[in-house]
Amino acid sequence: MSKAGSPDFELDASGLKVSVITAGWHWEIAEKLLAGSKRALEQANCSQVSFHDVPGAFELPLAASKLAEENHAVIALGVVIRGDTPHFDYVCSAATDGLLRVMLDAQTPIGFGLLTVDNEEQALLRAGEGDDNKGVESVQAALKMALDFH
Repeated sequence: MSKAGSPDFELDASGLKVSVITAGWHWEIAEKLLAGSKRALEQANCSQVSFHDVPGAFELPLAASKLAEENHAVIALGVVIRGDTPHFDYVCSAATDGLLRVMLDAQTPIGFGLLTVDNEEQALLRAGEGDDNKGVESVQAALKMALDFH
């Protein structure tokens, strides 16, 4: 996994209110995304943060919808690993489309930290300890949007 070409932002989100939602499936990996998001929020001086858990990725859009009105940004974290049935495609599509709809309808940035991968190894590479963590990247993107467009 490479961060080559990714943007680098200096963010001061001390005045922003943010909620982080984590889907419970594949918790050992989702927990690493959550840890990355906490690091990024701390680095950006964001202290007004609430944390919420939902059963799975399919539930992320509803939770984001409920939280979008009262926050400057919402971070959606989760892991969906491809299986042997089309269920993967339906869940990924529904979660992705739902989160986009919430972001556009509420005009609130949604940090997209939902891993949609073929196997556990790919997920672990995207949930690393350093900057190669989609929890970090999703926070940075959402905070940048909230700071620039709120």
